[in-house]
Amino acid sequence: MAKTKTPAQRVGVRSAAIYARISADVEGTGLGVARQLEDCRKLAADRGWPVGNEYVDNDVSAYSGKPRREYARMLDDLKTGARDAVIVYNLDRLHRRPVELEEFVTLCESVGVRDVATVTADIDLGNDDGLFMARIFAAFAAKESGRKSARVRRKMLQNAEQGLPHGSARPFGYELDKITIRPDEAKVIREMVDRYLAGASIRSLTIWLNDTGIAPVVSKSWQTTAVRQILISGRIAGLREHHREVIGPAAWPAIITPTERDRILARMAARSVTKTRAPRTYLLSGMLRCGRCGNRLFSQARHNNPTNRVRRYVCLKGPDHGGCGRLTVVAQPVEDLLTDAVLTRLDSPQLAEALAGKSCVDADVAALAAQLEADQSRLDELAGLYAEGAVSAREWIAARDPINDRITQARRAIAQATDTSSVVDLVGTGDILRGEWDDLDIDRQQAVVKSVLDHVVIAPGTPGSRSLDINRVQPVWRV
Repeated sequence: MAKTKTPAQRVGVRSAAIYARISADVEGTGLGVARQLEDCRKLAADRGWPVGNEYVDNDVSAYSGKPRREYARMLDDLKTGARDAVIVYNLDRLHRRPVELEEFVTLCESVGVRDVATVTADIDLGNDDGLFMARIFAAFAAKESGRKSARVRRKMLQNAEQGLPHGSARPFGYELDKITIRPDEAKVIREMVDRYLAGASIRSLTIWLNDTGIAPVVSKSWQTTAVRQILISGRIAGLREHHREVIGPAAWPAIITPTERDRILARMAARSVTKTRAPRTYLLSGMLRCGRCGNRLFSQARHNNPTNRVRRYVCLKGPDHGGCGRLTVVAQPVEDLLTDAVLTRLDSPQLAEALAGKSCVDADVAALAAQLEADQSRLDELAGLYAEGAVSAREWIAARDPINDRITQARRAIAQATDTSSVVDLVGTGDILRGEWDDLDIDRQQAVVKSVLDHVVIAPGTPGSRSLDINRVQPVWRV
């Protein structure tokens, strides 16, 4: 045991740091750290050490390696000399990993901090005996944490195998015990499933839930991610999942049948394969950004009166958009302004000089297209196997994902190759394109615009203004 100093010998402490931590605050009351702080304050008073600040990490494990914000703040104060001693309830509150202890010791040595007091014992990091004891404590704490983590993991697996519920939040559709069905919410889940299997989209279901005022469990409003999670979860089908895999029946009753869940998974898998981008209605769809919040502007038609349809680009606040909802701009003037700017830029000497000597990246587009076609055929074959019952929905999804990854990569490679060549081919054609612009279809117009324009930031306008202020339009060019 390290030789401890008496209170009379501990002189010169100007400002001590009290650190408290509890790894799991199940009740959310903070009582564990409150008791630690109380004992540490008493120890500081007994030693006559002024307490400069208290640093508390509540519900944060030292063994997991996750950042501890208050612990890091205390280290910063030790580095600057603002604190010159540390008080903790026990050393395992400070460290549960030997490597973290060594980093702490190195810091203390570099700034001259030797006094680390605990309610149970004192450690003098300035001598070999004290450091030796600190290392023993840290190693023992790490071993105990490892054992505890293993016990927790084994217990969670055992609960899953027995079909018992897990988690702190009440699942939608069930009571606080996570076993008993809540009839009103179960009815909502059944309607969600019926609507989805009848052809409704996740987004339309999200809007329906928010419009009808049906509240989720923890949030104020529904998001598509939450709706999707409910639909695909094994819970509502009476199945117990562990690490996102169904491992057996659950202890709670089902709201829908496992067959209905399989149909949901199959429809989602099919939509992910066949889903195509909706045709763009507006020239600048997807290219405008809100100058207030940075979110993408969405095309939208507004009917001011039966004879006047005004096209606009709008920052939306609805489900999954996440915008501020405080910016809008009439479409036609912005499109006209940027079309003129793009065509003028194509004829500019600056663009020609920037692209001069720049070689396009060679790509075997034919080979990529052949690979794309082959992978698409494999997806069709998988869909046929599922339809015949030869593979389950889970097997279909597992086989589908790597094929989808290859398809995505091939499409990106083809798009990159063709996009690069189109930029070079369009240089110097601005005046020609201007004369035939109105005769081009929307896809061709968009290809020309996107060849040189990356995106455009639309700044807030002046309330009541009836014309477009060109200073609101801030283009970001590709070249």
